[in-house]
Order: sequence, then C-alpha cells, then structure tokens
Amino acid sequence: MNIKYIDLIDQTYYFPQEEFTLDEDKLRFHDIPLMSLVEQYGSPLKFTYLPKISKNIKRAKEWFAKAIERHNYKGKYIYCYCTKSSHFEYVLHEALKNDIHIETSSAFDLNIVQQLKKEGKIKDNTYVICNGFKRDLYIQNIADLINKGHQNCIPIIDNYEEIDLLSEAIDDPFKIGIRIASEEEPKFEFYTSRLGIGYRNIVPFYENQIRDNEKVELKMLHFFINTGIRDNAYYWNELVKCLKVYVRLRKLCPSLDSLNIGGGFPTKNSLAFDYDYEYMIDEIINQINTSCKEADIPVPNIFTEFGSFTVGESGGAIYEVLYQKQQNDREKWNMIDSSFITTLPDSWAINKRFIMLPINRWNDEYERVLLGGLTCDSDDYYNSIQDMNAIYLPKFKKEKPLYIGFFNTGAYQESIGGFGGLQHCLIPTPKHLLIDRDKDGKLVTKLFSEQQKASEMLKILGYEDN
Repeated sequence: MNIKYIDLIDQTYYFPQEEFTLDEDKLRFHDIPLMSLVEQYGSPLKFTYLPKISKNIKRAKEWFAKAIERHNYKGKYIYCYCTKSSHFEYVLHEALKNDIHIETSSAFDLNIVQQLKKEGKIKDNTYVICNGFKRDLYIQNIADLINKGHQNCIPIIDNYEEIDLLSEAIDDPFKIGIRIASEEEPKFEFYTSRLGIGYRNIVPFYENQIRDNEKVELKMLHFFINTGIRDNAYYWNELVKCLKVYVRLRKLCPSLDSLNIGGGFPTKNSLAFDYDYEYMIDEIINQINTSCKEADIPVPNIFTEFGSFTVGESGGAIYEVLYQKQQNDREKWNMIDSSFITTLPDSWAINKRFIMLPINRWNDEYERVLLGGLTCDSDDYYNSIQDMNAIYLPKFKKEKPLYIGFFNTGAYQESIGGFGGLQHCLIPTPKHLLIDRDKDGKLVTKLFSEQQKASEMLKILGYEDN
C-alpha cells in the first residue's frame, strides 16, 4: 500500500520540482538542507534566501526583452520594486544589484531612499515612483528629493489637490504621473478603487490642471489592478480601457511617454501552481503595440512594480509540531511552536495559502490534521493547502520530532505582523536567518535577528526595566 507521505506527494504532484528536492527523507529548498538549519538554529525560524530575489528580477527582464524583440516594440522596459512588499535593507540591497528602480507608498519610504542614495545603492537617475495618498510629510519628502536634484522622482497624482501641494513645496518644474482609479473585480464590496482618478475624469483633469501649468510635465499614466496581472476577462478588459485612455491622453499631451502597468505577478502558492508568465508579458506587449499602431501614436515606455514577485518566493518559515490533540472522532490538531496570526498574518487576514511541506520524515505514514497556533484565539489555525481541502502530514510521534515548512512567504508578512513590535498574546517574533551563496556557490548563513525577548516587549508596553 502507498501509505508513506512521499507516496502521497508522488501520486498528487510532479515531484521533485525546481526548488524542492529530497535528501533521503529530508526536504531541501533551493538545495538548502533545511534540517541542518533546524539543528543549528532551532525553531521557530524564518529565513530569506537572497539569490531568489535576483533570479526573479532577471527572469522578468528576460521575458520582457524577448517580447519587445519579438514585436519590434520601440519603447523601453523599466523594472521597479514595490517597497511595501518588504522594506528590509537586505531585500533592497539584493534587489538593487540588478539595475532596478523603486516604487514607494508613503513618507518614510523616501527616508529609506535617501539612505540608499548615501550608500550609493540608488543613483540620481534611478526612477523613484511615488504612489499613495500624500499627506504633508510625504509631500515634503518628495519635494526634498526633487529639490536636491533627483529628476527621476515621479509623484503619481492620486487626487485633485496634490498638484497644488507639490507645486508649493518643489522649487523648479517637475514630472508627474496620473493614477487611474480602476474598476475592481466583482468580488469586492466596492466598484471603483479609492486610489487615483476615474477613467472618465483623466482627460478633463489634464485639460484643467496640467496642460497650461508650466510647473508640471505629465510623463506617466499609472494603471494598477488590485488582483494583479492574471489571464482572465477582467484583467484584459481593464487593460483595454486603460489603453483607450492612454491613446486619448497621448494625442493631447506629447510629453506623456510612459505607461505603468502596476499590479504584480502571482507567486507560486502550490506544488500544482501553473502560470505562463512569458505568454502574459508577450500578450501585454502585443496589445499595447497594436493599440498605439492603430491610433498612430508612439508606444510608451513600460514600467512594472513587482513586489511579491520580487521578494515573495525568497522567504520561508519553519515550525516544530509540539503536540497533537484529538479533539473529537475526526479532528486531530497539531500544535506548532509559534502562531499563524503573528508570523503568517495573511493566512489569517485574507485566507492566503502558502506551500506547506514537512521538513523531515517523508518516509513515514501520513494522516490528516489541522494546524493550530499558540495564541488563545480560535482563528489561529491553518486547515488546508491551496489545491487540497485538507492538510496531510507524517503521523505525529512524540519520540520522533516533526518539523514543517511554509514557503514563498517573503512578501508582506513581517510588515503586517509588526516585526519587532507587539505580537498577539505576546508571542515572540521568531529568529530570522539570511541565506546567500558566496562566489563559489557555497551556502552562507547569517543571523539577521534573534527571537524577540520579553524585555523588548515590556519596554514597548511601558514596563521599562530600570
């Protein structure tokens, strides 16, 4: 009988895969021996595999280069990293090795930009695309960057007041973009995005506030879809509507030369994940090229803002199964040594599913379980994987410790979870490990942060130890 965990995986998926392989009964991720990490650093443990960040950037650039060549596309492609996905220094340092540009969301983002400029990681010609609703400090930080000579800082206008606010703070003429308020997919409780300016209002807005304004130069139309770039009727319909606006605007505004297609690519969330990135890029280039040719206007430079795609697949989390509770005839709860709410908050907040696999004991018999976190909260659990309405793991045995990994968790989780701050039920933030390769390809590990200490939380809470 096929009763081992490896048998379950073999009959369900194509395995091994590019990033997942086995060494006897132990899992390797990008050829990283995960049990060796556990033996050296313990659990719970979060880690970032830095080479995956550069690899995904290079992949996207190659796909766009092929499509541009295939369609004889005359515009340029500019890869921007969406910093809100992960602001950590180690992420930006790795990403910026690849001649990329930056998209920001709020005021403090630009403090990071200024620091990276001091370090020489960001140059004067690096594009800094400033999205989001702009309050006073964000306006001032944008102005400071531009006033110091960073001409490729482009604030994306989100509402009708921002041009006046920016003009007051910026000394010389400056470049801007306009964000389209896209119409959201029907699953949302609202019809039009709160961000940007509606399709029908873009051209009147240009005519009323920009065309005769000598201080601003419109360079970019920004198109963002909340659900990301997906091969469905909704995305293609919104892209066509965006291109119609671009064509109308370009005929009125010769300085407009860039289209930002915003919302990013999906990341792998299952061993059965299937997404044809190359086809999607090719078809996007084709549609833009065709629309501009029919309208007899120059094609735009294309900007993307890939956040999760850049950093998501570099991250992982490892937990130990501490105990099993048989709560009724059918439900077995495997309790982990941390919390899903605090360490993988998207699994709780938006029901996001990550790739989940055991780290060891692949040759043992398996069972169906539920996974529970340590907080005193009924929502702190994980009950299924992306393509199965269940979780199967090697059978719990107290004398044989079981470790499980969640993979491609590198985007948003630390920021949303409140890295280094207060955690639900005061569950500490796990230690975090950075994994790289030296010039010879040998794995190199570095501890970025220790597990959070009680004293750190007590200080935040006001119980300062004098």
